[in-house]
Amino acid sequence: MKDKSIGMQGEMQTEGLRRALAYRWVVWGVMVFAFIVVFFHRFAAGVVKDDVTKAFGLSSAAFGSMASMYFYAYMIMQIPVGYLADTLGARITVSLGMFAAGIGSILFGFAPTAFWLFAGRFLVGLGVSTVFVCIMKIQSQWFRNREFATLSGATSFVGNAGGILSQGPFAFFLTIVSWRSSFVIIGLFTFLISLLCYRFIRNRPQEMNFPPINEREMLNLDKTRDQFYLVKGLKEILAIKGIIPVSLFFLLNQSGFYALTAAWGVPWLVQVYGLSVADASSYTVMLVGGNMIGGCFIGWISDKVGRRKIPMILCAVFYTFLWCTLLFYGQGMPPLHWLKAIFLFLGITNSSFVLAWSVAKEITPEKYTGLAISVLNAVGFLAIALSTSIIGCIIDALSSLSLAQAYNRALLLPLGTAVLSIVSAWFVPETGGNVSSGRESGGVSAGRETITGGPGEEKKGSF
Repeated sequence: MKDKSIGMQGEMQTEGLRRALAYRWVVWGVMVFAFIVVFFHRFAAGVVKDDVTKAFGLSSAAFGSMASMYFYAYMIMQIPVGYLADTLGARITVSLGMFAAGIGSILFGFAPTAFWLFAGRFLVGLGVSTVFVCIMKIQSQWFRNREFATLSGATSFVGNAGGILSQGPFAFFLTIVSWRSSFVIIGLFTFLISLLCYRFIRNRPQEMNFPPINEREMLNLDKTRDQFYLVKGLKEILAIKGIIPVSLFFLLNQSGFYALTAAWGVPWLVQVYGLSVADASSYTVMLVGGNMIGGCFIGWISDKVGRRKIPMILCAVFYTFLWCTLLFYGQGMPPLHWLKAIFLFLGITNSSFVLAWSVAKEITPEKYTGLAISVLNAVGFLAIALSTSIIGCIIDALSSLSLAQAYNRALLLPLGTAVLSIVSAWFVPETGGNVSSGRESGGVSAGRETITGGPGEEKKGSF
């Protein structure tokens, strides 16, 4: 009778796990659907530069500041969002965030003055800032440890689809409706995504009476969860060996690339190469496409070989070489037929940032996963915001030079950060995909669980 009861429990556990493994794709799918909107807003400002500057009489510096409002808001919210992801949960946090982003987008579209334009852009940044950290938190609950880097790459891949939509397709859409109407429509669409998030997202499999999927959750089933303290958590995270260099790598890797992609790529091609906005967008979309390809490929390779640091260093070196080619070949104006290839590989090599998320997750305790990734994002988006603004200021300051020369000098900033990213990558700890680099008990490593029982007793299970 006892054996029969155990067998029934085993069958129920297996069925619950099967259902959890199926439903996790619903949760992840809704999250990355929201992430598409995040990337759309991130890159859309560069496409509407001419329309916005004409409508409000903005200088290059003012436009750069307006575009950077998104990144400042994103940066400000990262630590609060990490706290909310670890306490309130992803479901409520993302639902409210997407609702706020919808309001911001509509405000941007109806803006009567430059102040409301800035305010709308800022509110959009505040709202969409909730999405990514919550996706990372969801992945740490609904997926196994050995799947994390691969899923992070896939998340970047799908999210970047919004970046592609914000380039060529959005430029074409602007020939049909005004830039104002387009942002109002996107705002209404964002409201719909907010409802989908609230309806389908669940923070952990256990909320649906499913068994846990993640190995660390399995080990923590019988443990009382510690109370979460934000200040204490920040102190613990910043004290962890390796968190500073991996944060610096993320900062330096991201700043120049996103300043180019989100704000200055299209204007540079329009003003220096004489392309139309639509044609220029067909070039900058290669930056986004490269990020999509590289995020999946680099994350997958890293998980397979069990290495983080070496791929980060190799990508940073190649990324720097590409910036040198872009700025110094042909007197700072490489042939147009070269640009798409250069942009594609810039995107691919830049995508090694997905490994920074994996390292941050692997060297910190599970309860601080969301907060640790928030720290990376906070410094990264601060750097992007500053770079976007500084490039605009440099272009204005060099108005006595030709536009080609002014842009070339301004884009030396991304090159400098690329060089420094190589240095920071050298000091990133090699976790090898291990959970928290052995900081947590239980010995979960590279997808294998070791549960220590009584003295001399050990059970092993492969996931």
